[in-house]
Amino acid sequence: MRGFWAVYRKELYALFASPIFYVVASIFLVLNGYFFYTALAYYNMVSFQAAQNPFMANQLHLMDMVVRPVLMDLSVVLLLTAPLLTMRTYAEERRSGTMELLFTLPVTDKGVVAAKFAGVLTTLALLLVGTLPCMAVLEAVADPNWKAILCAYLGLFLLGAAFLSLGMFSSAFTKNQIVAAVFSFGALLLFWVIGWLSSIMGPTSMRLVEYLSIVRHFDTFSKGVLDSRDVIYYLLFTSFFLFVTVRQIESYRWRG
Repeated sequence: MRGFWAVYRKELYALFASPIFYVVASIFLVLNGYFFYTALAYYNMVSFQAAQNPFMANQLHLMDMVVRPVLMDLSVVLLLTAPLLTMRTYAEERRSGTMELLFTLPVTDKGVVAAKFAGVLTTLALLLVGTLPCMAVLEAVADPNWKAILCAYLGLFLLGAAFLSLGMFSSAFTKNQIVAAVFSFGALLLFWVIGWLSSIMGPTSMRLVEYLSIVRHFDTFSKGVLDSRDVIYYLLFTSFFLFVTVRQIESYRWRG
């Protein structure tokens, strides 16, 4: 993929030079701090009550009461923020006319898509790394299972990667960043809620919609369980939308 690193550096510069990144990062980290504080405060309150009740003490579980709720809440925040990170990837190129410039450079379409995706994926990784200090606080109040926590973070990263791939596909369709963000959010929300249909469908259809539900696969990760089926789902989801993004960009080249 020729030109990957050049486009990757350009994307990172554009992201970090944009106020959108700092607004999104600030909101993301503030909300993470709020979610973590409330979950930990509730855990401490229940712990004090459990000191008087041995049965309740057996029900205390740091992963279920703190880590999982926080990361599930962050997955909702990602649902809202991922479209903001990807809305400019191709919509801005088409609006400003630099798309034609990309076609004249010795850069393959696959290389450009991969570089742009790597840029927003790096941003996602930085956001998630920024939440790790909160998890380190758990060492002061309990003995956290770091393997389970890192497994949950892996699931959140894969979930975010899936969000970003669909966001890039949406951005490739329009010159308007707002339209790209709204379309991306709507499509992601559909994948989020599609599992709700399982209660009114037959056995075969129920299994299908449950498999298509993007958040259902993260639920397993959030429990600290690494299931290869969930990893494959996210890899296939991400690969598919990157593939159709490449096809969409190639269609612009053919049409001139």
